[in-house]
Amino acid sequence: MNSSEPTKRDVVAFGESPVPVETPGYLHKIYWWAYEHPLAVRFWDHGFLINFILLGNYDRLVNAVLDEFSDGLDGDTLQISCAYGKLTPRLESRLNEGGRLDVIDVLKVQLENVRRKLKWPGERVRLIQCDATRLNCPDASYDQVLMFFLPHELPGDKRRQALSEAVRVVKPGGKVILVEFHRPKWWHPLRLWQRLVFLLFEPFATDMWRHDLTYYLPEYPECLVERHETYFGDLYQKLVLVRKK
Repeated sequence: MNSSEPTKRDVVAFGESPVPVETPGYLHKIYWWAYEHPLAVRFWDHGFLINFILLGNYDRLVNAVLDEFSDGLDGDTLQISCAYGKLTPRLESRLNEGGRLDVIDVLKVQLENVRRKLKWPGERVRLIQCDATRLNCPDASYDQVLMFFLPHELPGDKRRQALSEAVRVVKPGGKVILVEFHRPKWWHPLRLWQRLVFLLFEPFATDMWRHDLTYYLPEYPECLVERHETYFGDLYQKLVLVRKK
């Protein structure tokens, strides 16, 4: 961030962290090959690979996010964690006049990767290095908050903290949109394949089969489930939460 005097929006949203953002130990140990090493970023961020990992459902799940913004994105939107592929550029393309998008990630290399895909980096889209479990902004800062396949990569305690932060920073009447894995139907032909992938590469992801996402949410009485949809034999899900006014 620049050291110049902050704008009104800077004050409402993120400020500079007083301490350096450290890479979580679990991320460095388990996911260095997928997200942390620059060569990993160059290797994995290709549409055909992302679509293969999501068993041909990548576009469908991105469209499920965009369906929540059929009239475009107004106000301030927060995307918690970068995502490989075209999600962030497509969110950028949906920004209405005056709409702003903040994208946070704990890894600088991920933010730099997203920056290369954007038309208006630093103008209408801000890229901020920050830990999802400790968002450096006040309560009720954003009109909508998005997590796209982040919770399954977090240990249980970190998952609760990240979801709590997502709910905390959304404004009353605003949405928290979560797209994630879900327990598939018992007859799903790729059920065993997906479990093997989890066991080999995603040690925290099997939690998505043990509990509903709502199990990890903070106890906010003003937070309601507006919609829950599943896709591809229940293997994926979209959960939309709304903060009561």
